[in-house]
Amino acid sequence: MRSVLALARAGKRLKAREIAAEMALPEKFLPQVLGLLIKAGLVGSVAGPDGGYELRRAPGEISLLEVIEAAEGPVRSQECVLRGGPCRLDGTCAVHDAWFDTQAALAVKLARTTFADLRRNTRRATRAPRRRIAPATSEA
Repeated sequence: MRSVLALARAGKRLKAREIAAEMALPEKFLPQVLGLLIKAGLVGSVAGPDGGYELRRAPGEISLLEVIEAAEGPVRSQECVLRGGPCRLDGTCAVHDAWFDTQAALAVKLARTTFADLRRNTRRATRAPRRRIAPATSEA
């Protein structure tokens, strides 16, 4: 996520070392992650002195779900939380509906969140003044 966010924020091609510096990532770890993103068609790479990595689509067209699933695999698990393994045909466990409904809601939220949204959120967060929290008093 951080690699794609760095590319979305930059709006241009970046070298791996620039992405690593921007997002405080180990530079040696990046080729593995970027390779997964390239394989998923989200990021492209250009070799050479002017090369680097760039987004294949606009940040508003790349969802958080796509990036997470490219790097980690499916967000929704088909495994039963209580029994392990796939849900059985002979009935579901007590948490089945709640668990699967929650996973579906998470997937929908991640699919609706784009890197343009995240880029806007980042800009807002860096401009917003920090709110100071008053210390707790014993009168409460």
